[in-house]
Amino acid sequence: MTATEKSILIALGSNLSHPTWGAPPAILMAAIEMLAQAGVSTRRCSSIWRSAAWPDPTDPPYANAVIAVATLLPPVDLLAALHRIEAAFGRARGKLNAPRTLDIDLIAYGSLVHDGADGPQLPHPRTQDRAFVLRPLAEVDPAWRHPISGTGIAALLAALPPDQTCVLWGD
Repeated sequence: MTATEKSILIALGSNLSHPTWGAPPAILMAAIEMLAQAGVSTRRCSSIWRSAAWPDPTDPPYANAVIAVATLLPPVDLLAALHRIEAAFGRARGKLNAPRTLDIDLIAYGSLVHDGADGPQLPHPRTQDRAFVLRPLAEVDPAWRHPISGTGIAALLAALPPDQTCVLWGD
């Protein structure tokens, strides 16, 4: 990422298969293709990581990825596009932290900080607490710094509690 290019970061997760798109890793790739159709161009894509479901680790594990994107959409319109894509994959918002075919979060929109009063909360409020976001994010943008704390990705990863783990999907 160049100094003049804003780092727009999106996290994707899935832990339920879909009859059309298949297993969670395939769902993530299909969602990235759908993002392109919505005017969101992927610049970099992480590997796919596997993490345990939370709060119930007996639920299927999640496939997770982070992408760095370019778009002309402002944050509020980008979030609306993400929600439309989730719905196209059968995402029904209901029980918090329930298994899902697709979850897409806007993690950061450059260095923008927003309280979420009239648009998305930026950066995503739990980014710094989630290995399944930080590990793939480190692949995509190793120089990224949290827009509020200024903490770099390596320090954020080092600060994670030991129970926050994820591994590459095939491992």
